[in-house]
Amino acid sequence: MLSELPGPTLSADETAHSARVAAHIRADIAAAGGWIPFSRFMQLALYAPGLGYYSAGTRKFGADGDFVTAPEITPLFARCLAGQVAEILGQSGGGDVVEVGAGSGALAAELLATLAARDALPEQYRILEVSAELRERQRAALIERDPAIAKRVTWLDAPPDEPWRGALLANEVADALPVEPFRLAASGVEVVGVVADDGGLAFETRPAGDELAAQVRRRLADLPEALPQGYESEASLLLRPWVAALAEQMQQGAMLFVDYGLARTHYYHPARAGGSLCGFIRHRRVDDVLANPGLQDITAWVDFTELAEAGLEAGLAVGGFSTQAHFLLAAGLDRELEAAGKGLDAVGQARLSQAASMLVLPGEMGERFKVLALTRGIDEPLSGFAFRDLAATL
Repeated sequence: MLSELPGPTLSADETAHSARVAAHIRADIAAAGGWIPFSRFMQLALYAPGLGYYSAGTRKFGADGDFVTAPEITPLFARCLAGQVAEILGQSGGGDVVEVGAGSGALAAELLATLAARDALPEQYRILEVSAELRERQRAALIERDPAIAKRVTWLDAPPDEPWRGALLANEVADALPVEPFRLAASGVEVVGVVADDGGLAFETRPAGDELAAQVRRRLADLPEALPQGYESEASLLLRPWVAALAEQMQQGAMLFVDYGLARTHYYHPARAGGSLCGFIRHRRVDDVLANPGLQDITAWVDFTELAEAGLEAGLAVGGFSTQAHFLLAAGLDRELEAAGKGLDAVGQARLSQAASMLVLPGEMGERFKVLALTRGIDEPLSGFAFRDLAATL
C-alpha cells in the first residue's frame, strides 16, 4: 500500500490542514484504545465535518482538482443519461429525480437542461449531498446554467423519508463508501486497521471479528478459483444498508449506479491479489492511502454483485448491468455526438470526438466503468441495456 513515487508538493495551507485532520484522527484512535478499523479512518479522512476531503473547501472535480468524472469530461454523458431518465419517469408515471452525491453539479445542470429541452422535466430534482461546501458549488453551477431550472432543485441531508417515484442516480458514489481491507492468513481472515505512531499513522493487522470474517467468507464462498494465502482485498459492509436506505421509500422507479468496478468473480480473483484501494490527488494515483489525510480522495472499486444483492435484499429487481460503453451507445451516444458536432469547426469536432472516446474506449472509462439498474414496479426493459446486458454475470 506504500507508493514509491514522490508525493505531491503541498502548500503551507494544505500541510496545515492535513495536520489538523491527522490530529483529529489520532485523537479518535486514542479514544478507541489505540487502534481503529480502516473504515473508520476512511470515514474521518473523507467526511469529518469541516476537515474531511469532501467536507473541506479544496477543489476536487475537474482539471483543477484531483480527478475528473464523466459529466466534467463532456456534456454527452448527461445527455445520454437524460434519455434513460426520461424513460424511467415515463414508466413511473412521472415523479422525481434524486441524485446522490452530485459532485460539481455538472451532471444535474446538463441533465435538467436536456430534460427541459425534451419537455420531460421531473416534478422535483433532489440532491442528496452531505457536504455543505459542495452544495454551494452545485447551487452556483445550476444557477449559472439556468436560474429558472435551478429553482426546481432542492437538497437533502438523507434519503427521502416520504414515498416517492422516479429515478435515482449515483455516479461515482459507491466507490467512496468506507471499506474494510482484509487479508487471508493461515489462521483465518485478518483485518487491516490504523494506529498512531511517532511518524504519523500506520497500518496494523489484527484477526478479523466474527462479522467481518463471515462477510468475507460469504463473498468468497462461490468463486470458481480458490484464493491463495496472503491474498488481500477489501469489502464494503456499508453497501447493503446504504442501498436499503435509498430504496426504502421508492414506490416505483429505477436506481442507476455508475462506477468503476467488477462482478464478484472478477473482483475477487487471484490476479487481483492486492485489492483496489488507493487515493487520488491532482490526477495521480497514490497507493499510500494514509498519506496527506484530508487532501486526497480515497476509493475502492465496487463489487457490483454485492450492490445487486443489496438491491434484491431491499425488494428491488436487477433491471440491467452493462459496461459504460455499451450503456451509452444504447442510450444514443452516436446521435448525441452528431447533434453536438453540428456547426463546430475541425478543432471542435476533434475535441468532441476525443471526449466521447474517453467515455467508451476500453482503455479509458468504457470497460472499467459499469452501469447497474435496480428497479421497482418497472415492467418494460430499460433501453440503456439493449446492446448488451451482463446481468447474468452478477
